[in-house]
Amino acid sequence: MRKPYPETPDGRYFVAKRRLWRKTNPRLAADTEKRWVSELMSARRAVKAAGDDETAERAARDRVQAAKEALGERGPVWWDDGAPDETGTHPENSSYAAWWASVS
Repeated sequence: MRKPYPETPDGRYFVAKRRLWRKTNPRLAADTEKRWVSELMSARRAVKAAGDDETAERAARDRVQAAKEALGERGPVWWDDGAPDETGTHPENSSYAAWWASVS
């Protein structure tokens, strides 16, 4: 069974390895999300399959980036209240510090 990761109260991030990671845009249509998740998994498999082929690896990593951006996990944030992107930040050093203290 999958280990649940804490989610910020606003639903923008989950915490894994003590870092905030942006979640998929919840406003995406289900079929759009499904298509991009499928592409992301395919691209990740392509990264692994590339082995020592730097050209193939770069192309596969570019596909991963494109899928992550389409899902809203990278690139411009999907919320519109002006809050900054805190991806990769330790929750203790973010605007979620009080919430994190109550969780951990």
